[in-house]
Amino acid sequence: MEILKSNKLANVFYDIRGPVLDAAKRMEEEGHRILKLNIGNPKPFGLDAPEEIIQDVIYNLPDSEGYCDSKGLFSARKAIMQYTQQKKIQNVGIEDIIIGNGVSELIVMCMQGLLNNGDEVLVPAPDYPLWTGGVSLGGGKAVHYLCDEQSDWYPDMDDIRSKVTDRTRAMVIINPNNPTGAVYPDEVLNEMLEIARENDLIVFSDEIYDKILFDGVTHTSTASLADDLLIITFNGLSKNYRLAGFRSGWMIISGAKHKARDYIQGLEMLATMRLCANVPSMHAIQTALGGYQSIFDLVNGDGRIVQQRDIAYEMLNDIPGVSCVKPKGALYCFPKVDTKKFNIRNDERMVLDLLEQQKILLVHGTAFNWPDPDHFRVVFLPRPEDLTAAMQRMKQFFEGYHQL
Repeated sequence: MEILKSNKLANVFYDIRGPVLDAAKRMEEEGHRILKLNIGNPKPFGLDAPEEIIQDVIYNLPDSEGYCDSKGLFSARKAIMQYTQQKKIQNVGIEDIIIGNGVSELIVMCMQGLLNNGDEVLVPAPDYPLWTGGVSLGGGKAVHYLCDEQSDWYPDMDDIRSKVTDRTRAMVIINPNNPTGAVYPDEVLNEMLEIARENDLIVFSDEIYDKILFDGVTHTSTASLADDLLIITFNGLSKNYRLAGFRSGWMIISGAKHKARDYIQGLEMLATMRLCANVPSMHAIQTALGGYQSIFDLVNGDGRIVQQRDIAYEMLNDIPGVSCVKPKGALYCFPKVDTKKFNIRNDERMVLDLLEQQKILLVHGTAFNWPDPDHFRVVFLPRPEDLTAAMQRMKQFFEGYHQL
């Protein structure tokens, strides 16, 4: 008898590392060199973490062999607590912070601790697909509210309101947004919070890119705008500090904690069950948050990442049949393709064709729970000269592309 996977996995997809990546691996085994623009992984593109962080982790390795508190090292949580004060999130104590093996683990933990079968969570479309997967694994249903490409990819408030039901438990906000690069101003966040307030929803605010901002744009933590709602804020070392492999992230519980004592106890139980997160990487947190913020050198003025953003944005818009909203933050463009011009009915087939013809690995838009096959995501992490060459190859692909 064939052993089948759990029904809980029926609606779980993570095509950032899915069938298209599998095809890329097969091509690499055949000797092809693939440019991987499918994942926001800074290190392979020469974006190194600050040396002082690495040295502090090495220095503390001898003291990292045992378990620590299930919520994380005191020194790391103290640094995160101080960071919440900089972000103007009120009344956060040491015990309100839980460190995890990346934000990914904490998202799944939050969904498992909250949802009963059939409960609904409002998730943006497009989204970072782990949010949808985490809701499904928790037994819930992800209900996708649309973000409006014509309005800088801001959430469509009427669409959010139309999708609230008596089963809706929470709202997810991804800001700065992956995959669109949108950064929400206070008025947008306040309107989303008002919807949460009207419907007694928990707010999950994913802010992992909060320092990767362009063109003078500033970031406001959602939790700084409301203390009458339960808000859980997620952040970590992966992007701002180029430490994706350390798998060190955290969640901050703030606001109406008095209304959620039972849920918080559930989160603490789940944190205890996995004993603790990776201890060596926690030693990076205090140095990272308290040290020189080298990310600003990369995203301000003529910094490398802003240069790469500009190259990707300008060269994508130079391709006939492709258009792109300029990202205000994060590490991605989410361009639109003219499906009639290219006869595109399947966007996964489109990125597979690009992979086979130009040896460039991308992720199709429907992998981010976008409803139509008319987008794809580009990671603009390669050095400017490599990114320019990739964009030229992409233009060459689309000039002759017509999906069969």
